[in-house]
Amino acid sequence: MVSGKDETKTLQRKIKFGQIGGGRDSFIGAVHRRAAISDGFTELVAGALSSQPEKAKLSGQDLLLPPERNYASWQEMLEGESKLPDGERIDFVSIVTPNHAHFEPAMAFVEAGFNVVIDKPMVHTSEQAQKLIEAVEAHDVVFGVTHNYTGYPMVKEARDWVRAGKLGEIHRVVVEYPQGWLLDKIEDQGAKQAEWRTDPARSGIAGAVGDIGSHCENLVSYITGLEIEALCADLTTFVPGRRLDDDASVLLRFKNGARGVLWVSQVAAGEENGLNIRVYGTKAGLEWHQEHPNWLYFKLPDGPMQVYKRGNGYFGEAATRATHLPFGHPEAFFEAFGNVYMNITDTIRARLVGRQPTELELDFPTVYDGARGVKFIEKVVESSQSAQKWTPFD
Repeated sequence: MVSGKDETKTLQRKIKFGQIGGGRDSFIGAVHRRAAISDGFTELVAGALSSQPEKAKLSGQDLLLPPERNYASWQEMLEGESKLPDGERIDFVSIVTPNHAHFEPAMAFVEAGFNVVIDKPMVHTSEQAQKLIEAVEAHDVVFGVTHNYTGYPMVKEARDWVRAGKLGEIHRVVVEYPQGWLLDKIEDQGAKQAEWRTDPARSGIAGAVGDIGSHCENLVSYITGLEIEALCADLTTFVPGRRLDDDASVLLRFKNGARGVLWVSQVAAGEENGLNIRVYGTKAGLEWHQEHPNWLYFKLPDGPMQVYKRGNGYFGEAATRATHLPFGHPEAFFEAFGNVYMNITDTIRARLVGRQPTELELDFPTVYDGARGVKFIEKVVESSQSAQKWTPFD
C-alpha cells in the first residue's frame, strides 16, 4: 500500500479534522470517523455532532473530544476553528448530516478557506452545486465527496481496464442497486434512517434515486468515463403513503453511442446491498459485485471467464495502492471508505508541504462529480414526470 508516510514525517503532525453531524445513533458518522483515521495519520480533534446542541455536546463527550472543541453547532465550530492558528485548527471538515443540511455548512467552511469532505448526494439542487463549484475554485480548497464505492481496489482495476482499452469500445453498461429495507413503511415506526430518507424536506426531490441511484451514476462514470447524453426514467412509489420514490428504472444513452440500464430499488424483498455493474465492449466484458467486492470478472467472447482476486501482484497501481491486506483476507466497506479519505488527506498533506499531489492521490470524487450527481437526480425526476420519451442531459 502506498501512503503519505514520508509527507507526514515532513509535516511532523497528523492531519486534523472536525465532523459535522454523525453523533449518537448515527451509522454513517461512525463509518466516516473510522475511515478517516484508518491510515494512522489523521485524527478527529473537533466536532459539532448534531443539530441539537445538547446531543451534540453529549456525542462529543462520548468521543472524548476536548471540551473547548466540542461545539454545540457547526457555526460555533467554524468560529472557534477560524480563530486557531495554522497547524492547530482543523485541516478539513467532514459533513455527514442528512442531505438538507449539506449546503450551508459546506459553503461556509469553503468560503472560510477550509477543505471539505461531504457525504452524497452533495446538495439538493444544481444551483447550490454550481455555487459550491465557484466557491471551491475561488478559494482553492480540497473538496471531496464520499462516493465510497470508488475506493474498492477492484473498481479501480475495472476503471484501468477500460482506460487501457482492454474491453474495446464500450457499448453497453448495466448497473443495479437493489435493497429491501424499505419494503414496509418503517419511517412511521421510528426508524431514524428511513425517516429522513423518505422526507422530501430533508432528502430532497428523490428517494431511492438520490440515496442509491446517485451511487450507480457515479460508479458508471468512474469506471467507464462515459458521459450521459439523454435518459428515460420511470420512478415508482410502491409503498402506500410514502412521499418519495422507492424504485426506479432508467434507460441511458451515452455520448459515444453506448446504451445503459440503471435499476435501483429499496423495496426488493430479500435484497440487502446488491450493487453490481456489468460493462461490455467490442473486445470483452467485466462484472463486479459490491457484496463480493474482492473479485473482478473478465469475460472474453471466445474463452473462459477469468476471475481476478484482490491482493495479487498482477494489478495496476491504483488497485495496489487501495489494497491493505494480503490476498485471502477480505477487504470491504470500511476499507473502501478509508481509501477515499486516504487520497483526500494525502492531497491535503501534499499541499501543506508544498508539493503537487500525484495522480493517484487525486483519485477521489470531487465537487464536479458531486454536481454531476445532483444533476442526474434532477434529470431522472424530470424525465419520470414528463410525457417525453427521452430527456436530454445537457
